[in-house]
Amino acid sequence: MTENMRRIYGTDHDALAPYALQPGHTYVELVGGPLDGQLLDVTALTADERAGGALLVAPGSAYGPGGRADYEPRPGCATRWDWSGDVPW
Repeated sequence: MTENMRRIYGTDHDALAPYALQPGHTYVELVGGPLDGQLLDVTALTADERAGGALLVAPGSAYGPGGRADYEPRPGCATRWDWSGDVPW
């Protein structure tokens, strides 16, 4: 899958453009876990919020629907966040 053909996290599966990057937005690649390969739009997050990573709804998590996947910024790489495990919600 090419860089411009990665699904944007949070888009509906039947969305007209689930792969459309928005101009002026900042994205990170989710690496590993149930959301591997998807892009997360972090445009609205502050630097402190980005440093904290994110718990993202992941139907394919170990906890099933409603479970969350924990993604943390990769040290030294601002464009990739690594999966660190699943958590229940």
